[in-house]
Amino acid sequence: MDLWAPEREQWNSGFAVLCGVDEAGAGPLAGPVYAAAVILPRELEIPGLNDSKKLTEKKRETLYGLITAQAEAWCVAFATAEEIDEMDILNARMLAMVRAIDGLSLKPDLCLIDGSRDHGSRISITAPHVTIVGGDGKSASIAAASILAKVSRDRYVSTELEALYPQYRFARHKGYGTRLHYEMLDQYGPCPAHRRSFLKKWEARRP
Repeated sequence: MDLWAPEREQWNSGFAVLCGVDEAGAGPLAGPVYAAAVILPRELEIPGLNDSKKLTEKKRETLYGLITAQAEAWCVAFATAEEIDEMDILNARMLAMVRAIDGLSLKPDLCLIDGSRDHGSRISITAPHVTIVGGDGKSASIAAASILAKVSRDRYVSTELEALYPQYRFARHKGYGTRLHYEMLDQYGPCPAHRRSFLKKWEARRP
């Protein structure tokens, strides 16, 4: 697949500086939701670039280094577990993406946003943008953003949260609702890193 096709279409429409935006960690029971915004040099060759979900952890780590070294601008941002509980996951995803776009050192003419949503009930992406369903597998810029968001979140959960709350084994499950994670919840109850709004079913079945 030609991952530069969406960018080429926008360049031909007059948008010179394009930014890919994606988020990672919408589904886990704990930790922040991360987002990244990336502006790549035109037609940059990055061997193996693809949707982060289709890559091994080792390959994502390698690509993270290549992308951050060669991007014209990039920014990773997040919304906390507390913000997710306070405003819901859709609004928190939008907030993380807005923060990533706002944190770029170079202002994009147009943002390519992965997915079909550009707003929640409270937070909207206001920078000029288009949404692309499945964009992390169609656009080089969005694929790069998906990798930066995923690697940044996994690193945070595996190091920071693992060190703060070692009993939950965050490095093993990255905060997702695995059997091990639920076993640790049954044993220890939730910690401050948990998204309480994601634990309602678990709390309902507790004795």
